[in-house]
Amino acid sequence: MNALISVSDKTGILEFARALNALGIKLISTGGTAKLLAEQGLPVTEVAELTGFPEMLDGRVKTLHPKVHGGLLARRDLPEHMAALKAHGIDTIDLLVVNLYPFEATVARAGCTLEDAIENIDIGGPAMVRSAAKNWKDVGVLTDASQYEGVLAELKASGKLTDKTRFALSVAAFNRISQYDGAISDYLSAIEFEEEKNTEGYVPTRQLFPGQSNGRFVKLQDLRYGENPHQQAAFYRDLYPAPGSLVTAQQLQGKELSYNNIADADAAWECVKSFDAPACVIVKHANPCGVAVGKDPLEAYSKAFQTDPTSAFGGIIAFNRPLDGAAAQAVSKQFVEVLMAPGYTAEALEVFKSKVNVRVLQIALPPGGHSDWERGHNAVDAKRIGSGLLLQTADNHELRLDEVKVVTKKQPSPEQLQDLLFAWKVAKFVKSNAIVFCAGGMTMGVGAGQMSRLDSARIASIKAQHAGLSLSGTAVASDAFFPFRDGLDVVIDHGASCVIQPGGSMRDQEVIAAADERGVAMVFSGVRHFRH
Repeated sequence: MNALISVSDKTGILEFARALNALGIKLISTGGTAKLLAEQGLPVTEVAELTGFPEMLDGRVKTLHPKVHGGLLARRDLPEHMAALKAHGIDTIDLLVVNLYPFEATVARAGCTLEDAIENIDIGGPAMVRSAAKNWKDVGVLTDASQYEGVLAELKASGKLTDKTRFALSVAAFNRISQYDGAISDYLSAIEFEEEKNTEGYVPTRQLFPGQSNGRFVKLQDLRYGENPHQQAAFYRDLYPAPGSLVTAQQLQGKELSYNNIADADAAWECVKSFDAPACVIVKHANPCGVAVGKDPLEAYSKAFQTDPTSAFGGIIAFNRPLDGAAAQAVSKQFVEVLMAPGYTAEALEVFKSKVNVRVLQIALPPGGHSDWERGHNAVDAKRIGSGLLLQTADNHELRLDEVKVVTKKQPSPEQLQDLLFAWKVAKFVKSNAIVFCAGGMTMGVGAGQMSRLDSARIASIKAQHAGLSLSGTAVASDAFFPFRDGLDVVIDHGASCVIQPGGSMRDQEVIAAADERGVAMVFSGVRHFRH
């Protein structure tokens, strides 16, 4: 048996090669890999010796040769193939171990130039991988160090790989080539040559959105059904998921996650991780129905739950701090579908042991902790439409106090400004049209997803009334501007003492005058947060 090894990432390759050699498998290798193996005393034949042709063009050409691809592609069950190999002095290659030049890592680095990217496009590696993967019935192809252990175990047990293993390796190989080519396409089709002032030439500039978008996702699991029982569904993650994102969660207990569980959990997690203080978010049907901050998870949960106890039933609950026993006891008193936190104390986990259906998820914090959570937000949002795709940068804007503009005669107090910022942060995660009443670091009423902003305001007040909460003196956030004064009048009629909105309407002056007339403070954020 012959094995050809050519790896850019040499993690684990020395140990793997030693084990192959011990099994009597002949080693063939290229350049740096061959040098490494030889230095460690392993018998290895360089590809240049095999082909009788030297590596050339700075290593760009070394494995593109019939003695390599003939050995990989020949079908052992076809006499004419084997006769052709014999006639030309070509040996079969039964095992191929290749990982590719680090193109993805190269273009992810700050300051990467087009020349850097081009030189990290692998040619010979993908060609060999495709040849071996096509001929999977006769050749095992390994494209990642994680495959070494399983392959060795099978070779040691029986001296060969099963059809099932070779096919699985082939699929993984074609997936890797697809991912690699997709990354190259994404990068190169985002390059535009712009005329450089003060020179006679053009400079390549990388644009945010490529000319062709190549989604690369890995299936995590099939789901029982989709949004409704008659729909089929599966759960995928990005090939390179952002740290701190939902797809990195570890499920500690509970039933299998459903399609709706996952969608709602993502909404809750994205919202809760936007807060620096200990926070709790309760989501129902993709909308926050209770959000609060507190001195600890228990206080945050207690306040969030007060907003809308009815909607919280069967909701999704997320914390941005490890859950302790006291908070777990409080949460366990209600029906919850999914619970998320960065961690759990032993006491907290014990509380939920008896509630075997509760899905308990743990999501590790990104490096840097809470202050670094914005890195865990998705860089680009995607939405499918009929035979098309909409891409946009994610709505990660975090409003600062020095960015708000007071537009009324009445100035908001420092406490009101803090409530306005809190309300604004929540409104960003509420479906449009959104109206959010807040006070004291908690939501008091949430109106979501209505065609009319007036109806959203009325719904928010009804929610507060049902929860036994007074809206007197509350801060209100509107995700988009008030086109007329009527929307402002409604929130003031229900108790608002200060309002935050983007501004930008043709009737801004009319709305500002209405706020002055009613004696409330109003600030403009200058930013809209539509969420559809």
